[in-house]
Amino acid sequence: MSKKTKEKKAKKEKKAEDQETQILEQEEVDNQENGDSLIEDELSEAKDKYLRLYSEFENFRRRTAKEKLDLISTANKDLMSELVPVLDDFERAITASDANEDFKTLKEGISLVHNKLNKILNLKGLKKMDVKKGDAFDDEKHEAITQIPANKKLEGKVVDVVEAGYTLGETVVRFAKVVVGAKQ
Repeated sequence: MSKKTKEKKAKKEKKAEDQETQILEQEEVDNQENGDSLIEDELSEAKDKYLRLYSEFENFRRRTAKEKLDLISTANKDLMSELVPVLDDFERAITASDANEDFKTLKEGISLVHNKLNKILNLKGLKKMDVKKGDAFDDEKHEAITQIPANKKLEGKVVDVVEAGYTLGETVVRFAKVVVGAKQ
């Protein structure tokens, strides 16, 4: 073999080795990019999962905090519901004793007990609803016991309050029992 042929052959082999090296380097880069892509995908999925869990936890925390506040504000609702009829009885006794002056001291005693009970209930958050004749009927606060024919001015409005309504904070303990005016 001649020197030129050997040089050509060596150049061809070198060129083939260079091409092979380039191909191997390209494959390494491709593999690394694929690996990077997989890692990025896994990272993205982990971030999404984290954000969903974080949002879910924040919603849970807010919901339980609200439920806790609601529980605290209405913890005495059952007690108040049981005491409201006692309050009603006191009011009826006071009204009935108005007609008879002989029982003036009895009336004063009942009034004192009524006022004391009322004060305690008010301190615990029980408030009497302010409902009077002529107020618009509101099914969020009122319970219609009956309807009676009324003039146009009182149609759909409270004609009479049979029993007062009470709230504990913002929660209705007992709806006001009312008579509502109807069309004649």
